[in-house]
Amino acid sequence: MLERDAVARTPVRRLLTGLKRAAGEGVLRGWDLAIELGAIGPDTRRGKRFGRFGRNSVICFPPNTLFNEEYIHIGDGTLFGPQITLSAGMIPGQEMVTDPVISVGDRCLFGKGSGIVGHLEIRVGNDVWTGHHVYITDQNHGYEDLDLPISKQVMPERPVSIGDGSWLGHGSVVLPGARIGKHVVVAANSVVTGVLPDNCVAAGVPARVIKQLG
Repeated sequence: MLERDAVARTPVRRLLTGLKRAAGEGVLRGWDLAIELGAIGPDTRRGKRFGRFGRNSVICFPPNTLFNEEYIHIGDGTLFGPQITLSAGMIPGQEMVTDPVISVGDRCLFGKGSGIVGHLEIRVGNDVWTGHHVYITDQNHGYEDLDLPISKQVMPERPVSIGDGSWLGHGSVVLPGARIGKHVVVAANSVVTGVLPDNCVAAGVPARVIKQLG
């Protein structure tokens, strides 16, 4: 009797296994299609909102936060990984005092989950690459007023610049006033708060030059 039941269940199991595999393939194909169709390029409706969106540049699907795109300029051949944040100002529709607020050069690559949040001026040169989850901003929260929540305090904006050909490692943070030179390596999980000269390797919190190149 047990052998008969086992034999009877075998075709059912095979059928269920086949259905699960087919469903799994359907999900993967659907996701691949969503990634392809959801990507933002210069000729897409969303891409045309940007102040400039260069040829062959792509924001991968899904993005995280995008707003006030008219104040954001992107060069040619630049790739933003999925779950990227690109925003000018604090709220959608905010009128900014500078234009562009964020400027990214040609042939750059920003890793998954990274964010560029600008309020005044963030300039990224050509051929700048980053690891995943890199954060760049030109404004921070204040904390001096003990009677006001920190969330409601802001420090004055300070311009940020990143030179051509530099590399920012996974999890690194670039804060207001940072000026990173050309051909600079910023080690993973470092926090850049000041000036890093051309052709160096920097690491730490705050980031310090640990090696001069050339």
